[in-house]
Amino acid sequence: MSVVLITGCSSGFGKLAAVEFARRGDTVFASMRNAAKSGPLLDAAKAASVSVEVVELDVTDARSVDAAVADVLRRAGRIDVLVNNAGLGIHGPLEDSDDDEVQRVFDTNVFGLLRVTRAVAPHMRAQGTGTIVNVGSLAGKVTAPFGGVYSASKHAVESISDALHFELHPFGVRVVLVEPGGFETEFGANRVMQRRFTEGSAYAELERRFEERTSRLPGAGERADAQLVANVIVDAAKAEQPKRRYLVGQDAEMIGGLHKQMSDEDFEKAMRTALDFWE
Repeated sequence: MSVVLITGCSSGFGKLAAVEFARRGDTVFASMRNAAKSGPLLDAAKAASVSVEVVELDVTDARSVDAAVADVLRRAGRIDVLVNNAGLGIHGPLEDSDDDEVQRVFDTNVFGLLRVTRAVAPHMRAQGTGTIVNVGSLAGKVTAPFGGVYSASKHAVESISDALHFELHPFGVRVVLVEPGGFETEFGANRVMQRRFTEGSAYAELERRFEERTSRLPGAGERADAQLVANVIVDAAKAEQPKRRYLVGQDAEMIGGLHKQMSDEDFEKAMRTALDFWE
């Protein structure tokens, strides 16, 4: 049985992973920025006949991170698995993004991950064992129009995960990256809405055309069950020899696979042909 700390558990992958770890017998500390929003998580745990411990942790606040990690260590004595899941989305053209909007996304997706990892890693090194699962995204590999800021933050998670793998492996700590495609979660509703990206934007018509083209792609209107991602997170954390990366979802496997096999030029041609995005 492992002691698991997960960030971003009020909904989506974090909520489902917390319940899945508990279902498999682990002690789960499910954290979120506002513990008052723990209702859906606790309801899901009750429905699964398991229990989870709710911890208030704001990844954008170093004091909150340190206090939460100290609380888990005081209560459980160790942390065997850390799942860095908390994330924030944003959609719109780069030219229409303001500094504070970009900083908000990076503060959660990049610096937040670093804050929690820096707080937990020393204890895992002292134990000589542990697993860190970082939840990235297909967007960290392939950038779409109007997703530049979010993709940049998830590209950073890719690099950070690689560096952590090499730095922590000698101490017995494993680092895994999970890269989901499109899934049915509340993530879209939680995106930062760029204040300058309105009907008056020079990019409004281009974005409308892009969204219309992508909606025509096979399976575009379908969103896979997010439980699949939760299962992969738990399986990766428990594997004796986990893979470095897990692309999750048919779209992620297809697009990520093509991107890996093709040159940048050929991949762009394939995407332009599929989307018929600009004349």
